[in-house]
Amino acid sequence: MEDPIQLKEEGNKYFQANDYEKALQSYTQALKLNKDKALQAVLYRNRAACFLKKEEYAKAASDASRAIDINASDIKALYRRSQALEKLGKLDQAFKDAQKCATIEPRNKNFQETLRRLGANIQEKLRIQFSTDSRVQKMFEILLDENSEKEKREKAANNLIVLGREEAGAERIFQNNGVNLLLQLIETKNPELILAAVRTLSGMCTGHKARATAILHYLGIDSICMWMSVDNEEISLAVCNLLQTIIDCLLGQGKEEHHGKEEAVVLDTKKDLKMITMRLLDMLVSKRVSGQGRDRALNLLNKNIPRKDLKDHDNSRSIFVIDNGLKKILKVVGQIPEMPDCLPLTENTQLTASVLLNKLYDDLRCDPERDNYRIICEEYIKSKIDPQDMDKTLHAVQIVSGVLQGPFDLGNKLLGMKGVMEMMVALCGSEREIDQLVAVEALIHASTKLSRATFIISNGVNLLKEIYKKTKNEKIKIRALVGLCKLGSAGGTDYGLRQFAEGSTEKLARQCRKWLCNTTIDARTRKWAVEGMSYLTLDADVKDDFVEDEPALKAMFDLAKTSDKTILYSVASALVNCTNSYDTKELVPELVQLAKFSKQHVPEEHPKDKKDFVVKRVKRLLKAGVVSALACMVKADSAILTDQTKELIARVFLALCEDPKDRGTIVAQGGGKALIPLAVEGTDVGKIKASHALAKIAAISNPDIAFPGERVYEVVRPLVSLLNTERDGLQNYEALLGLTNFSGRSDKLRLKIIKEKALPDIENYMFENHDQLRQAATECMCNLVVNKEVQERFVADGNDRLKLVVLLCGEDDEKVQVAAAGALAMLTAAQKKLCSKMTQVTTQWLEILQRLCLHDNMEVQHRGLVIAFNLISADKELAKKLVESELLEILTYVGKQEDHPKKQHVINVARDCLTRCMDYGLIKPFSQA
Repeated sequence: MEDPIQLKEEGNKYFQANDYEKALQSYTQALKLNKDKALQAVLYRNRAACFLKKEEYAKAASDASRAIDINASDIKALYRRSQALEKLGKLDQAFKDAQKCATIEPRNKNFQETLRRLGANIQEKLRIQFSTDSRVQKMFEILLDENSEKEKREKAANNLIVLGREEAGAERIFQNNGVNLLLQLIETKNPELILAAVRTLSGMCTGHKARATAILHYLGIDSICMWMSVDNEEISLAVCNLLQTIIDCLLGQGKEEHHGKEEAVVLDTKKDLKMITMRLLDMLVSKRVSGQGRDRALNLLNKNIPRKDLKDHDNSRSIFVIDNGLKKILKVVGQIPEMPDCLPLTENTQLTASVLLNKLYDDLRCDPERDNYRIICEEYIKSKIDPQDMDKTLHAVQIVSGVLQGPFDLGNKLLGMKGVMEMMVALCGSEREIDQLVAVEALIHASTKLSRATFIISNGVNLLKEIYKKTKNEKIKIRALVGLCKLGSAGGTDYGLRQFAEGSTEKLARQCRKWLCNTTIDARTRKWAVEGMSYLTLDADVKDDFVEDEPALKAMFDLAKTSDKTILYSVASALVNCTNSYDTKELVPELVQLAKFSKQHVPEEHPKDKKDFVVKRVKRLLKAGVVSALACMVKADSAILTDQTKELIARVFLALCEDPKDRGTIVAQGGGKALIPLAVEGTDVGKIKASHALAKIAAISNPDIAFPGERVYEVVRPLVSLLNTERDGLQNYEALLGLTNFSGRSDKLRLKIIKEKALPDIENYMFENHDQLRQAATECMCNLVVNKEVQERFVADGNDRLKLVVLLCGEDDEKVQVAAAGALAMLTAAQKKLCSKMTQVTTQWLEILQRLCLHDNMEVQHRGLVIAFNLISADKELAKKLVESELLEILTYVGKQEDHPKKQHVINVARDCLTRCMDYGLIKPFSQA
């Protein structure tokens, strides 16, 4: 189609059908082909309307301006530009356009109302602006005056933070020498004032690249890193958030806003990003940096260096860090806390560094890049191996141990390096306890894969048993036990592949539970008992005993709530095992027979892994307070909370939500809130599991209680993600139930569901052959049709939406009929056009309506009569058509029935129909006939 006029008409049709993307394509194509100035103005004007609908206001303003350049008095273009400018916050320009519109059409009430609204908004903005300057000045005076009252200073500090988050306030602070004054606050060494200043700076940087860059250069990255290195958790975290905000701006992520002329300035951010990265890497090996500061630096590197999306081909940030900082990360991993020359660390530092090693390795795109990474590691480890210096050699083993917790395949290759395995075995036999400690941990991390474990079983079990028997040091004893636990669980959940003799596993588990409950042992050592349980709970006897032991469960949950986040994966693994929420392969009976015949191994299920045992275990866990522990684990703001750990937590939540009776308890203990981040970030499987758990809660809970405040809007997207043919029927069904529940709450929620593009999917499920899916989708649509935008979709030409609803009213399934008739009743009441359209979509409409009005189910009958009343009220000709059919007899039969409290609402609607027909003069009262 090469005709611009035809393309314009086509665009108009798409626009009326709310398909703004296709409308845009048509108008754009027409603009390319068009030579006529007048038509060009119309096309730009129409395209501006599409951009307004898509909430792309800068583009809408630009297109409207082009239309105005051609025709200065184009009233539609002027009004559209006014709307776009208002949304962009340019109120004075929007006011001028609205004024021109009102001058051209002085009687247009819409223009007058817009002028009134904009005028009031401009006055308010000016009032705030003039009062902001003096407020900023006063706040700094109070804060910098040491003699000010404490309460006054606190109030001023909080007000400053709030002001920094508003665009007008942030700009005022920035223009009035505010950054220098904030720097003075930081230099007071008063923790409260430092926090207020840092948080204000964060607000000022948010979404504003130019201001963030200026603040970074004014403060200096060295000063920011120095503040982040302090041994005060709150200040360190606040500075970390400030640096993250600056990085987001430099990378062009986060809440990016348009600030007029700022877009014209080209800011080269690569240099600044490299400078930040280098300083963070330097922090890793500096003795002056606190353990918390090191954790913050590692978390920032974890968050910002590897690619978020592997489809993006640019992994230059990871390559830069590997070339300039891999050895620094390895140095952190190789630290031994018990040694005197150790860097300041927290319990989380080394695992966070291992996670970073793993993320960097996963971010590499080809074998040469991976080989380079391996060579750097090998050279660094070789430089540490010194037979004459045992301490140096210990660091080498510790590095291998750390890499095994990160990129495992690489760790396996490092284990194969000449002398590494021999060194580990030699250290196990050493007299020094520190040597044994490091070697045993390395052995534990080395035995992660079945193939590797079988090699270590033949060599390592005897070593570990020997250490376990000989040592008097509890720390080493417990680690040796965990090594044995791990080797004992190498067969996984397969009952027939037990590595150790019957009863040995339970014995190991009893010892682990004993240590877990012993509060006299330090937390770091007790953590290893949880690690042991995470392996042993693959055995059904062990998990059954574990959930019966409430003190041991509570001890594990208490550990999960501490600041030590290295335990998260172990706790989550143990809970996945106890709830049987891991993936299992279904055994095909024919294949089992074949395997037996050919004498192959057949996986066996333990009797205690059957459903009734799992249900009992879930109830026990809920009673012991598992939900509050999981909710606390999800809050961990650390790279240690990896996507894999999030997936495990999501699996546990889904298992806990299985019984509808338990869902209230889960919500009350914070489960609903904890599931939202799990449904948004993580592995694909984890997000699906968390979304399904949310759907289970949303389907039967009051949304106001389960997801209070604005949180409910965050749940919509995960639910919509389950409306997908790749998801199973139960996930589709429960997501539809959840959306039905939400769509019945408020129009704001209905709009959110529409905005998430759920309507086409819901309509698809209304065609579904499966009765329950069709019913759930129809009920959801019944609630959504209250919304004006949905009604307009039904009114639009060229679709079968109304036909589908009418035909669903004729279904045999009563629940589908109730929902479809309800939707049709609301549609015909709200839109008169749909009353006449209903008679045209299918020849069966009258027969279906009559069946509804005679239905045995009073709810269906009432809805059918309401539809009849709407049709009669809409149009006299339509009413005449109905009176001439058998419907008149039905209405008369129902209307003449004696008053009855249970049926009264039905009888009254029938009588209203007859009264309306009398008003038209189509029928007469019996006395006049």
